[in-house]
Amino acid sequence: MVGGDLPGWLPSLFRRAGATALTDRRGECVYAGCPHYRRCFIERAERAGREADIVIANHALVMINAARAREDAPQRIVFDEGHHLFDAADSTFAVTFGGQDAIEMRRWIVGPEGKSRGRRRGLSARLMDVASYDDEGASALDAAVEAARALPSDGWLQRIIEGSPFGPVEALLGEVRGMVYARAKAQDAGYGLETELAEPDGALVAAAIKAMEGLEALQKPLAALGRRLEAVLEDAPDWLDSQARARVEGAINGVSWRREIIAAWVALLARVGGSADPEFVDWLAIERVEGREYDVAIHRRWLDPTKPLASAVLKPAHGVLITSATLRGGDGSWDRAEARTGAAHLDSSVGRFEADSPFDYAGCSEVLIVTDVKPGDAAALAGAYARLIEAARGGTLGLFTAIQRLKTVHSRIADRLARAGLPLLAQHVDPIDAGTLVDIFRDDPRASLLGTDALRDGVDVPGESLRLVVMERVPWPRPTVLHGARRMAGGGSAYDDAVVRARLAQAFGRLIRREGDRGTFVILSAAMPSRLLSAFPTGVPIRRVPLDEAIAHVAATAAGTHLPAAAPEAVG
Repeated sequence: MVGGDLPGWLPSLFRRAGATALTDRRGECVYAGCPHYRRCFIERAERAGREADIVIANHALVMINAARAREDAPQRIVFDEGHHLFDAADSTFAVTFGGQDAIEMRRWIVGPEGKSRGRRRGLSARLMDVASYDDEGASALDAAVEAARALPSDGWLQRIIEGSPFGPVEALLGEVRGMVYARAKAQDAGYGLETELAEPDGALVAAAIKAMEGLEALQKPLAALGRRLEAVLEDAPDWLDSQARARVEGAINGVSWRREIIAAWVALLARVGGSADPEFVDWLAIERVEGREYDVAIHRRWLDPTKPLASAVLKPAHGVLITSATLRGGDGSWDRAEARTGAAHLDSSVGRFEADSPFDYAGCSEVLIVTDVKPGDAAALAGAYARLIEAARGGTLGLFTAIQRLKTVHSRIADRLARAGLPLLAQHVDPIDAGTLVDIFRDDPRASLLGTDALRDGVDVPGESLRLVVMERVPWPRPTVLHGARRMAGGGSAYDDAVVRARLAQAFGRLIRREGDRGTFVILSAAMPSRLLSAFPTGVPIRRVPLDEAIAHVAATAAGTHLPAAAPEAVG
């Protein structure tokens, strides 16, 4: 949705939901039954896609269509930026059972409560005419609504914090929360907390069994309701006009989707207290923002998400082409490329092709590792960013590994740069989506942009508008439960190194986008291991220098002059 011709200011009108406020995320769309159906930009795009020879979409949308065996699932697929396939599959084939997910399920079936009702309606309201026509369907609908009332409702989080949960699911989430806090470390305060789903106590296991029974009690009437709705379409009554038919078809799709979700939840809860499945990583988590809790959940991810990617997406396709400038990593390994894309799980052999870069990286770029910015010193970090941006006269992309440090630096330097006539844009600060921020940045050679992961991998700004990339530290992976499991399976520190090399290569790739581009890549961390420097193109000068020397180099490059080069760093 975001990007293209969608106005960047439009999602900013919806402070909480953003662009998702413009979509039907709850399965309530009535399609042709809606008076705006012909003008709806989402439906127009989908109709155009069905008739098109080529459809451009993101990785997640392609995977979901293929995994759900959609009729319009693509048969020939080109995955550009193939290094994102692993993460896209990791998200697509994940299972999360938490308070936010459960309350959304309840609202879809029962309907919103209290003042939040608005235009949203529960299943009973949307299928009132069907229920009055079909007694069996009405009975299944009533049973589904009654079973869904056992799911968390408004105020669920406060109730479990106070130790007074309502229903089996809230009771389970209360046990999850208690176990996470019991195992949490003091230094984790203020951030999201998590712990492995290993050796759960008896109370958690018992609560999981009761919650699973409640979900199974919801599955049965939903299955019966789906069958009755299909029967109504097959033996269409006189009152079933095109709008009513569209509404019933939408309800069938929604019920089918929810049944798949509930089945995944039941399978997840069935594993609590049982033997661990080596194919999956399970953990408990409390989600927090700035120390404030907003969700409690049980998570499940594939240890290797390219396995379901290969079986659900790659194997059924007639042909798949995956392209990426950085997928092989700093060591140029084809094995790593095949492991990260699912090609390693295919029965047939795969073709390989490599093209030399058209750019003279050694002659038009350099990497500077700054050695005297003290870690954890916010003032020194902000000062380094301000001085580097001033030396480059704008045109700087600043990359951060933590949103809080980004906000801190932005608050310290925005006024200073504004007085110098150098506009500063910032992801997570400016109420604009990342794509629009990049568009604004691209149009003003004196502007600079601060951002996190999304900008490290997704910025295409050729020419004078991007001539300096600054990273505030080495982008090591966060030590999460999921990462720990994959690190152990993937070779320990070698796995971490491969992840960091890929991130560095992607960040460096923002700098040189076309012939004639010149620029400097700066890392504000002396703790940059030499073994990771193979992430950068062969021949690029790499030097460890103090901040003052780095600033002089950046200023000279911006002025079109060249300072005497220091001895280059040896790559380990």
